[in-house]
Amino acid sequence: MIMLACALDRADLPSRQLRRRMMDAPRLAWLFDIDGTILLTEGASREAFSHALHLRHGLTDNLRDIRFDGRTEPLILADIAAKHGLDFSNGEEAEFWNAVFDRMRQILKAPRGRLLPGAEALIRRVGGEPGWVMGLLTGNMTEMARIKLARFGLGEDFAFGAFGEQAENREALARIVVGKVGLDYGIPPLRCIVIGDTEHDVSCARSAGARAVAVATGTRTRAELAALEPDLLLDDLSDPAALLDFARSIEG
Repeated sequence: MIMLACALDRADLPSRQLRRRMMDAPRLAWLFDIDGTILLTEGASREAFSHALHLRHGLTDNLRDIRFDGRTEPLILADIAAKHGLDFSNGEEAEFWNAVFDRMRQILKAPRGRLLPGAEALIRRVGGEPGWVMGLLTGNMTEMARIKLARFGLGEDFAFGAFGEQAENREALARIVVGKVGLDYGIPPLRCIVIGDTEHDVSCARSAGARAVAVATGTRTRAELAALEPDLLLDDLSDPAALLDFARSIEG
């Protein structure tokens, strides 16, 4: 897969997290998934891929048989390519991604999409806590993540992240970002909290030696998530007391 963009980082976002970095000794890192955890796009991502497929290759497909949730977007594109026998070359993949992003900017506008219960309040709460840093761990391409967060005014709240184009799967992405947290902030894996809504979020947290918090706001039921034995399981983020208590119990 062609690497189209780097992670959101110092040069990309004048984040509140980075402005605080010089004042507080970091003790804990929060790593948020986006889709199904922070927000829902109400099918906009699938529609954007479908539009790009038609625009670039003349193919009509609603992509309902392609699994999007919990996966990296390059893997999603690989499934689409395999289904239709596409062989990207000569810059065609970059052009496809640009078509996806352009369409997403057009369609992900109010009133489409919504924040999930308690997500924004939790992000603001975590962002205001001395010694806590906050990043993203998502299968979204960097630009797709930027578009989604901008829709809800959350683009400045995250200091760093790991994104779909940086690794083949979520486990590798988790190891990348947890390693970055260790290098940049001196925070060990066991003081990194991964928050997500699928089995992929739990497994990637385990792979990186981090804590796993599962929230049943996506396509997985509470029972399905409970079977994975996350460190903490929540119905949603509307009452963050248990999550904040858990965070304080491990921050050291």
